[in-house]
Amino acid sequence: MGLIEIELFTTLDLVGQAPGGPDEDPDNGFAYGGWQAPLLDDVAGAQVAAAYESTDALLLGRRTYDIFAAYWPHQEGGADDDIATLFNRVPKYVASRGTPDLSWAGSTQLGPDLAAAVREVRDRHEHVKVVGSLDLVQTLLREKLFDRLDLWVHPIVLGAGKSVFDGGAVPSNLVLLEPPAASPRGTVLLRYALAEGTPGTGDMAAPDRGVEHGA
Repeated sequence: MGLIEIELFTTLDLVGQAPGGPDEDPDNGFAYGGWQAPLLDDVAGAQVAAAYESTDALLLGRRTYDIFAAYWPHQEGGADDDIATLFNRVPKYVASRGTPDLSWAGSTQLGPDLAAAVREVRDRHEHVKVVGSLDLVQTLLREKLFDRLDLWVHPIVLGAGKSVFDGGAVPSNLVLLEPPAASPRGTVLLRYALAEGTPGTGDMAAPDRGVEHGA
């Protein structure tokens, strides 16, 4: 069985909507599309590139798939040749209730039982990357159908926009896989793995803080 690995860019207030550009996701009049662009530096860029190196499949929501399908097939030989070549080569799995255009080579629409379909994808591949796709991410969080969560936290607060944990979060334990890594412009990479059980509770005033471990 492989790994489902979620790769997300977020602000300090956990907004994950439209980091790449103003037309990426203008839902609800979101005015800050492209907020990531002024904060990207060589260190963060290298971190992102390294995160994709072992990818052997992409798992995408419909909106992200449509954006990628219109962009990446035309980027080979350019500045982002490595990622373009990778994304164009590996299988792409699309979560959509509609009828997406699957003309991007290697694209497949998942069946209506999304949880079962994702499990089948995980059984078929070693490193399945989920990029953006906030609506899909909510389902994966709710079903605990992910193995790793990489968050690039950027040093801005927007106060509006879709949240990384926008309705999909359930009580979960995670383990920090490596020390946080900061870039020169203040973006911090936090890399977590899903752990067993649910969060415990305690009482800071009690002996040993009254810690009770979750199930």
